[in-house]
Amino acid sequence: MKNPITELFGISYPLIQAGMIWCSGWKLARAVSEAGGLGIIGAGSMYPEVLDEHIRKFKAASDKPFAVNVPLLYPDIDQLMEIIAKHEVPIVFTSAGNPKTWTSFLKERGITVVHVVSNVKFAKKAEAAGVDAIVAEGFEAGGHNGREETTTLCLIPIVREAVDLPLIAAGGIGSGKAMHAAIALGADAVQVGSRFVTSEESSAHLAFKKTVVDAEEGATILTLKELAPVRLIKNGFFKDLQEAYARCASPDELREILGRARAKRGMFEGDLEQGELEIGQVSAGIHEILPAKEIVNEFIQDFKHCQERMAKISASL
Repeated sequence: MKNPITELFGISYPLIQAGMIWCSGWKLARAVSEAGGLGIIGAGSMYPEVLDEHIRKFKAASDKPFAVNVPLLYPDIDQLMEIIAKHEVPIVFTSAGNPKTWTSFLKERGITVVHVVSNVKFAKKAEAAGVDAIVAEGFEAGGHNGREETTTLCLIPIVREAVDLPLIAAGGIGSGKAMHAAIALGADAVQVGSRFVTSEESSAHLAFKKTVVDAEEGATILTLKELAPVRLIKNGFFKDLQEAYARCASPDELREILGRARAKRGMFEGDLEQGELEIGQVSAGIHEILPAKEIVNEFIQDFKHCQERMAKISASL
């Protein structure tokens, strides 16, 4: 499946695993890359020495292309970037910040740079900063996303119209059918997060994986816009937030309720009541925990079936 993204990354399929905090270690990245997609190590929840270890372990286990995702607001980002440069990581996905800050540093070292955006304004800024590709992430996505609440269905066409770079769609992509739809809208590839959270190789706690599998429609909601918008499964922590909103809590009070390491507590340690359980709306359509290779294969087979179906419909017009 040759297109601008598969050629840019040197991968077989236009399918990228998202760099999710507490879920995206080297084992998941390796499994996805070995299956023909692009695996990503999520540095947002890693100390610099931990990222160093994960990169070394990936490179020892696989010679396939891979990437590291770096939130640009990370406090020790200079250390992360030096580790990335030292290990000659081929591809870096940046997010949550100004791409101008580190794009030149990375590209001068021969690293392909991809930036994650949630609207057209930031897509244009990323293009101006010199990135090689863009991820446009819709409102359906898990974790942190845009305040505009623009859905993927609406976001991809307007970003495609606004920029000329290779475009990756994210948010609500949980199947090959969704992958086909995103590419039909103008994307060159898709980035998948929630579905890989429930892979066997994901570093998420098993209790969190099972909660995602059991999630029904309406189980998640976007909240904490005053701090950083995040989509969460409703639980005891979410109830505490709702009570705070009911009494018109200030951003400082919301920040105090959130506290530190709340996401680690929920997704990595398995505290299902007081942890922060970040996941996308597509969780309602996830029904089992599978090896990452099987997930990739399901996507591609489903995608091909959609191609065949659309070819028949087109032939009948």
